[in-house]
Amino acid sequence: MIKKLTLLSAIFFISSCSYISGPEGMFPSTEYDFLSEGVEGDISLPDGLDLIKLENHYPVGELEAIKEDQDVPKPRQIFASSGNSSVQLRRLGELMWIYIETLPSTSWPISKNYWETSSYQILSSNPDTGEIVIDFNESSTLKMKIEHGIKEASTEIFLIQVNKESEEMVSNIELIQSELEKVVSYFAESVDNFSGTSLAAQNLNEIKKAQIFTENGQTVIELDLSFNRAWSSVSKALIAANIVSNDIDRSNGMFYVSYAEESEGGFLSFLGLGKNNSKIAFTEEAQFEISIVEKNDKSYVKAISKNGKIEESEQLLSKINESLN
Repeated sequence: MIKKLTLLSAIFFISSCSYISGPEGMFPSTEYDFLSEGVEGDISLPDGLDLIKLENHYPVGELEAIKEDQDVPKPRQIFASSGNSSVQLRRLGELMWIYIETLPSTSWPISKNYWETSSYQILSSNPDTGEIVIDFNESSTLKMKIEHGIKEASTEIFLIQVNKESEEMVSNIELIQSELEKVVSYFAESVDNFSGTSLAAQNLNEIKKAQIFTENGQTVIELDLSFNRAWSSVSKALIAANIVSNDIDRSNGMFYVSYAEESEGGFLSFLGLGKNNSKIAFTEEAQFEISIVEKNDKSYVKAISKNGKIEESEQLLSKINESLN
């Protein structure tokens, strides 16, 4: 009996739904009513009024005369940022470059934007190699190269002038220095507004000038630098780490370093492991030889302990590596 009542109730409910919302019910569905709609005629407008058919959402005003000699404006803010980054123009003999404490993938869009907003034309740009070629004048181009620096998360920017016909480098130190000084000023005003990174230039972050590997159980620093620049970099690293050399032999690429076990900073103080980084007194208790050897356009830095203590020479080399820039 209960089953029959349930079945009758279900039939009644279904028929009721059809009666209420079905095609012929009290409230039929209107979802397909648009199919029977027609197209009305045009709106009748009073005399003197026309129907607007196009609307210019981005009107262009009249262009003002552009000065031929103008300063490169500050770049548009691509990334929000906070913090400071060091920007320096460095020189070693005739070699000049810009040093920036930021990743190459961040320096790339700033460098590219510098030339895009200048009066020069960019002939080509390749974020994979970090090269930008600029049409400088009728006879020459400028080639900018953005590279990873020696220090972690740093950038080095080089600029050369190239003859269009011979494709040989033109030696013009005054011109290169003048152009690099402009780029330095531009970066100094801009780099703090950039904290992001260019996805297209991510590859530049991986091509580092300093690599560490082990050879015959000994740690070696590989520098993608000429001997002259490697010597200068290691010399500065020793000074920055408060390590004073007893003697140097530049012709053979040798630094002779020694330290006392007991000094004001404690044992191994010059390695940054003591209480301070004061300069140490020289004794015969521990001596090191730091060698720089150039091979296949790269330089290799090693540290050897005269008393055979490998751990101490490894600590010394690690400190040098931390101070390289």
